[in-house]
Amino acid sequence: MRGKGRLAAVARCQLAGLLAVAVPAVGSFVVLAIVLLPVGAGFWLLGPGARTLRSLSDRARDRAARWTGTHVAPAGPFAGDPSWSRHKRAGAILAAEGFWRDLVWAWLEPWIGGALVAVPLAFLWYGAFGALVQPFVWPLLGDGNWYAFVPVSDTPTMLAALVLGVAFMAAGLLLAPPVLRLHARWTRLLLSVPRRTEMARRIAHLTDARAQVLDVQAAELRRIERDLHDGAQARLVSLGLTLDSATRLLDSDPAAARALLLEVGETAARALEDLRNLVHGIQPPVLADRGLGDAVRSLALDSFLDVHVEARLTGRLPSPVESAAYFAVGELLANAAKHAAAREVAIVLDHDGRRLRATVTDDGRGGADPAKGTGLRGLRRRLGSFDGVLTLHSPPGGPTTATLEIPCALSSPKTSSC
Repeated sequence: MRGKGRLAAVARCQLAGLLAVAVPAVGSFVVLAIVLLPVGAGFWLLGPGARTLRSLSDRARDRAARWTGTHVAPAGPFAGDPSWSRHKRAGAILAAEGFWRDLVWAWLEPWIGGALVAVPLAFLWYGAFGALVQPFVWPLLGDGNWYAFVPVSDTPTMLAALVLGVAFMAAGLLLAPPVLRLHARWTRLLLSVPRRTEMARRIAHLTDARAQVLDVQAAELRRIERDLHDGAQARLVSLGLTLDSATRLLDSDPAAARALLLEVGETAARALEDLRNLVHGIQPPVLADRGLGDAVRSLALDSFLDVHVEARLTGRLPSPVESAAYFAVGELLANAAKHAAAREVAIVLDHDGRRLRATVTDDGRGGADPAKGTGLRGLRRRLGSFDGVLTLHSPPGGPTTATLEIPCALSSPKTSSC
């Protein structure tokens, strides 16, 4: 796996190098639009150019996160409204701090970022020339053939060039992962928003999350009240009326009174079942007793889909986090069965020391869109109250992968069989 990881790092360096060559073209287009602003043409060109540049920088941020785990705080969207004139939208773009950061990145990336990722590639390709080409072409190149510091003129020097080429290739493979991490830090240096902006966003996010928590709590209380009113309370009222009728018939018609008392027993049992289901909907006993891993396994057993659960948790999570993750996984399982027409689902629960990560992958038809479904939006609101996120990858045709991440800590002792 380590060898595959280094080869993947080399491929990523190659891709980053190619993208570093393409980025200046968009930066040049944006600069041209700025230059043409005085004559009016720039107002038509600036918007599309700035949006394309922002798309490229967002992809660079995403690659840094996926390839090396380096978080690069994203820039906010450009201010604007469809009713604004082109002059006003151009002014908003030029006033955006993130726009100038993107532009600086577009001009510096090929010189510094591209040069960084070129180092392991240069070692690898030059080494491949020495190890794979020199042994076959050295007799044709004459006395002036040098490979690095080795004059290749006979078989021993050819073998020395071969060994040196293999060493260069090994150096390229070894250098690729750290160079990729260094490139990600360079990307973060240029593209990450200032800390004050990130803190302001954080405060706004927490304020919004607090309001959503209050809304969710109020809705949950209303649901519990409605379930009690329509379920157990109605059955208890019916039980009281039936008992009253049985009491009146006890002397005059004992048989009818006995039948009513049997009905009272059945009504009491149904009321108890309603209360039990209500309590299970608030906090399932298996979740409280055995933890998230076994609770999700119970969901898998209850589902008619072929569900595989892999729980890598070594301890217990805070109870609210377990509850949120449990119901979120249950919602995703229901979506896979109801909307995606899936047959198999794989669930992986993991904790990296800082956050709980739950990945739910189904083999359904894909095409899920949080913007069109209230269930996924509700999931994001629920996770947002814990500062959690839902990431969804659902191309048409599938498969669909939903990843839940909630910052939290594991308890040190293992108190359940998760």
